[in-house]
Amino acid sequence: MAEQPHAEGGASPKHETLMEKLADKLHVGGKDGSSSDSDNDERPRPSAPPAPAAEVKPSFSDSAATAAAKAKVFRLFGREQPIHKALGGGKPADVFLWRNRNISAGVLGGATAIWILFELLGYHLLTFACHGLIFSLGVLFLWSNASSFINKSPPRVPEVIIPEDLVVNIALSTRYEINRAFANLRQIALGKDIKKFLMVIAGLWLLSVLGSCCNFLTLVYIVFVVLHTVPVLYEKYEDQIDSYGEKGWVEIKKQYAVFDEKVLSKVPRGPAKDKKQ
Repeated sequence: MAEQPHAEGGASPKHETLMEKLADKLHVGGKDGSSSDSDNDERPRPSAPPAPAAEVKPSFSDSAATAAAKAKVFRLFGREQPIHKALGGGKPADVFLWRNRNISAGVLGGATAIWILFELLGYHLLTFACHGLIFSLGVLFLWSNASSFINKSPPRVPEVIIPEDLVVNIALSTRYEINRAFANLRQIALGKDIKKFLMVIAGLWLLSVLGSCCNFLTLVYIVFVVLHTVPVLYEKYEDQIDSYGEKGWVEIKKQYAVFDEKVLSKVPRGPAKDKKQ
């Protein structure tokens, strides 16, 4: 009978030990679950694909800066337009720039033939015009009378009529250019622009030298050949010519500044405004 309490007392620790083991297992499982959840939370997730980069459009400031940079490029004679527009555009500019080689070559060849005919062969303009008219009228007259005998249609002579609008426009344009030239000459004569005065004097002196070396027809032919060669070469090598022209223009400005300081500044100038009488 004395051993029963000992047995009961020995069973209770075993029972507590079993319960503690179950509790520990449950607690450990909870920790594992929580740790697994946390591991799942901490596991790196795949990131979303990057959004496509938006196209970068040039802003207004960039375009303005580009335009300003282009405007700063030195051009001969302060030219701001393409060489085609500077020559007036249209068909004359196309001929000078050899847009159609056949037409340009034909025009230059015709001018060369006229220069050879009048300058080298000594033919005169009035004589040439009269002989040309005699030959043309004789051929047309004989053809018209002989057409009835040879059973052929008579020649179709076109009726030439000069339109009034064309003559008026040419007269108005000529009048405007002459008036503008007279106005510029008047301003130069009044002594208001010494720089323009020197440029005009230099140009007239150069023309006088050329006139003493050749006659008027040869001078016109030289100008015609220059118009057919210089613009097309300038358009082809525009950047190189402008770079050399910029260097030369800077040097000319330096020399002009020295000349202005030593000579032109001491020359008395006319009144700034015309006196009203």
